[in-house]
Amino acid sequence: MRVLAPPAERCQDTRVGAPAWREAAQAMARTAHILTDRCGQEAVTMWQPKDSVLDPNVAHHLGRAAYIQPWRFRVEMIKGGGTLEKPPPGEGVTLWKGKMKPPAWYARLPLPLHRKARALQTTEVVHAHARGARLTAARLGRAQHQINGRVRQLLRQREVTDHRLSEVRKGLLINQQSVKLRGYRPKSEKVPDKADSMLTWEKEELKSMKRKMERDMEKSEVLLKTLASCRDTLNFCFKERLQAVDLMNQPLDKVLEQARRHSWVNLSRALTPRTQGQKTPPPDPVGTYNPACALALNEAKRLLVESKDTLVEMAKNEVDVREQQLQISDRVCASLAQKASETLELKERLNMTLGLMRGTILRCTKYNQELYTTHGLIKGPLSKVHLETAEKLDRPLVRMYQRHVGTQLPEAARLAQGTDKLQCHITYLEKNLEELLATHKNLTWGLNCKNIGHEVDGNVVRLRLRQRQPHVCYEQAQRLVKDWDPRTPPPRSKSSADP
Repeated sequence: MRVLAPPAERCQDTRVGAPAWREAAQAMARTAHILTDRCGQEAVTMWQPKDSVLDPNVAHHLGRAAYIQPWRFRVEMIKGGGTLEKPPPGEGVTLWKGKMKPPAWYARLPLPLHRKARALQTTEVVHAHARGARLTAARLGRAQHQINGRVRQLLRQREVTDHRLSEVRKGLLINQQSVKLRGYRPKSEKVPDKADSMLTWEKEELKSMKRKMERDMEKSEVLLKTLASCRDTLNFCFKERLQAVDLMNQPLDKVLEQARRHSWVNLSRALTPRTQGQKTPPPDPVGTYNPACALALNEAKRLLVESKDTLVEMAKNEVDVREQQLQISDRVCASLAQKASETLELKERLNMTLGLMRGTILRCTKYNQELYTTHGLIKGPLSKVHLETAEKLDRPLVRMYQRHVGTQLPEAARLAQGTDKLQCHITYLEKNLEELLATHKNLTWGLNCKNIGHEVDGNVVRLRLRQRQPHVCYEQAQRLVKDWDPRTPPPRSKSSADP
């Protein structure tokens, strides 16, 4: 039968070393092992991201499989029953052969290429700043170019408006000269008529047009000064941005084409809802697109829109004023021409009446002369020596017949009665003749007045038609209005006076 040894004898240690010495060595080994594991784990952890550290409670191969599972390609069903493997979304390096896409690895400690990486990063930052500065400079330069174009358009429109303003002022001078010329008509022709009313109406309308054109000139002058100030601001910001791109040899237009932003190329163009390309960066006080540049570009955009509306309004006002002035001038000329035709009609009637009266006056004068002759024949000679025997009232036949009182002959009484009657007719005829001559004189004076009025109205129409021609400038019309009396010949110039 087998005999069991007691536990004390079975666990008896045959080792020579002391237990304390052995435990101290084992404790030292365990401490070194723990330190080795900890240092190795920490060293690996320093080079790995936080999410790559495996769970110590999970087996290594299981933890690694679970960690790299999101890296693998995904199989998707396509239309038609086939499959398509696509890498997972996000940043990382696609390994097409292994069909994996590990994410980007970010080290927590500087790598051996840290200096070179920082130099590359600095280069990228510098290049990004240069690209941003170049793009901002391109936008500023294009905005400055558009502002310059708008300034040129505004200057051309100001020239057109100023020419129209000079035409309106010339119209006022022509109106003044027309009134002055019509003032030289005779008093009988100065009765207020529709032609005077048309000239007064033309003057008021021309003054209204003049004020309108002057307001446009003042408004465009203020806008021109604002555009010039905005252009100077854009030029300053443009030169300031170009200080960072002195070494960049790429044209600025190419930069705008690469940006693929039509609204950057043309500030006056509205933004498209679906923009393909770079977006306008927010203003950054220390960046390439600082608030000063943003403010200058916004001001340029506002001025471009405002100046466009102003140019359209000025062009419309200029066309309206030109057409209105031409219509008013035509209406006034038509009124004056109608007045001249009416004066000519009245002049012809007066001339006909004057001719008929002239014939009547000649007939009355001849009849008056015949009456005077008859009166003289009836009255007889002035001296007795010229009397014949048959004409004497005391001739022998009459003296013998009148010896008695009742036998008086009526010859003397009849002669006296006939002489008195002829004298009455002669007096009445002379009175009518005087009235005819006075009326003839008045008709002649009225005819002369009508001639002068017709001539003056015709001269006014010809003056207006001649002075409103484009080749007649404002100074020529001004020299004409000064102190020239149309009843006297115009003064000779020095050039014509010199031989």
